[in-house]
Amino acid sequence: MIILGIDPGSNITGFGIVETNESGESLLDSGVIRAGKPDAETGIAPEHVLRLKKIHEAVTMLVDEFKPDLCAVEMPVYGKNPQSMLKLGRAQAAAMLAALNRQVPVTEYTPKEIKKAVTGNGNASKEQVRFMVETMLSMQQGASITLDASDALAVALCHIHRGARQSTATYKNWEAFARANPGRVK
Repeated sequence: MIILGIDPGSNITGFGIVETNESGESLLDSGVIRAGKPDAETGIAPEHVLRLKKIHEAVTMLVDEFKPDLCAVEMPVYGKNPQSMLKLGRAQAAAMLAALNRQVPVTEYTPKEIKKAVTGNGNASKEQVRFMVETMLSMQQGASITLDASDALAVALCHIHRGARQSTATYKNWEAFARANPGRVK
C-alpha cells in the first residue's frame, strides 16, 4: 500500500510518500511544494489563489506519478490569526481535492494524533518528529530532510500505524506477534 502524506501550508506544503507491506515501511519520496516563493525579479510572492493552484497541480502530479492508495493530511485545528487559519485551510483543501479528483481517498489527522503515533508524545517537537521519522524509515540521521517533509512523512506513518492498531488480529504472546509481523520487529 502506498500512502501520500501531506503537511499543508500556503507558502510551503510538505509531502511524503511511504510504501508499507509485510516487511515494513519504506520511503519512496519526500519534499516540499514551494507555492509562496517570491518572484526572482520582483521579489513579490504570488497571490494566494495562485499558490492554491500550484499546490493543487503539484499534488496532482504526485498522485499521477506514485499512484497512492490513500492520502493522509494534517488538519489545521487552531491558530491565533484567523486569516492565517483560513489560508491554511484553503491549502489543505487544494491538496485534498487533487487527491480526490484522482479517486484517492483522503483521511485527516490532527497534529497531536500524528505526533503521538510517531513519537508516543502528542506534544513532541518538530525535531523529535523528524528524528523518529528518520529512524522508522531507516534514513540517515540528520539527513537533509526539511521539517515540512518530515511532518508529511509523519502524517503517512500515522495513518499506517493507526490502521495497524485498529487491526482485529490477536496474538497469544510476543513470539507469535513477531512471527506474524517480521517487518515491525527490529
